[in-house]
Amino acid sequence: MAQNSGNFSGNVSRRKFLLTASTVGTVGVAGCTRGSDTNGTTTDSNGNNGTSESEALSGDIRISGSSTVYPIAQEVSRQFQQDHSEVGFNLTRDGSSGGFKNVFIPGDSDINNSSRPIADKEVQQCRDNGFEPVEFFIAQDALTIVVNNEADFIDSISLKELQTIWSPDTAPKTWSDVNSDWPDEPLDLYGAATTSGTFDYFTEAVVGEEGKIRGDFEGTEEDDLIAQGVAGSKYAMGYLPFAYYTNNPDTVKALSVSEGGSEPVEPSLKAAQSGNYPLARPLFFYANMNKLQQKNHLQEFIRFYINEADEDYIANEIGYVPSSKQMVEDNLNNLEAAIAGEYEFSR
Repeated sequence: MAQNSGNFSGNVSRRKFLLTASTVGTVGVAGCTRGSDTNGTTTDSNGNNGTSESEALSGDIRISGSSTVYPIAQEVSRQFQQDHSEVGFNLTRDGSSGGFKNVFIPGDSDINNSSRPIADKEVQQCRDNGFEPVEFFIAQDALTIVVNNEADFIDSISLKELQTIWSPDTAPKTWSDVNSDWPDEPLDLYGAATTSGTFDYFTEAVVGEEGKIRGDFEGTEEDDLIAQGVAGSKYAMGYLPFAYYTNNPDTVKALSVSEGGSEPVEPSLKAAQSGNYPLARPLFFYANMNKLQQKNHLQEFIRFYINEADEDYIANEIGYVPSSKQMVEDNLNNLEAAIAGEYEFSR
């Protein structure tokens, strides 16, 4: 039978996915990402799968897409390969949108990581190319607004102020153009590249319209470079995944965020899990169903990935809210339906 995916879009999606994830246990603040690197392509060694040790798995797995989800995929694949050394991995950080457009939809990758839900047009493009995309919702993020450590004039910001700063309709030049209590100094903005799912999420959640954002900011797929850019400019602002902020806690300052007159909320895994943080968002990966049916080693890797996504290290070492038991069950159901050829993506 067909499996239904979640319905995620903008701020509505944030509230709906948090209900789905409500059975997640208490999570701690993350430390450093284990084994992350700074180049675009890497072959990782990885851990144990759910198969018996006597069952030999071999073949290649190509994973494209989101730099936000990349640290999870990197660590899970490293663990999987520890017991399945004949399975090779090629992981790239192309951005969610870039990965879909340039790699996954053309059929060149098995899996595409994504920090946003797949778009309806992308689903149709997959089908036009002869395969069904299989959705796996695996973690949650607290997208973090950061400023320079010397920016002592600001500790919190509202979604309305963020919209004013980032909207092309207003595009203020100085901080004081937004708030008279802020300095009359030029805004220096850093953010995700337009190929990134983080860019898509931020523009829709903050500006209010997908793809509509001022053009005079420094965009990159390398989240560490956003932190570095903000650290190097006293009057800079940027946004980046919580996991990347926790890798740079002494380099930049995170702002609390308020919505609709509510009290500002600090970015944290607990606040993302509860739904109190206004910029909490879901994280996904998508698999090519044709490749999934054809490749036993891909089936077993995804089964391992799903089961690992609720482990404590997702929070403690990487910096995201892990899967709940319900999310694991739903993802396993999607996997089995896809293997049987009975999965159909729907919202």
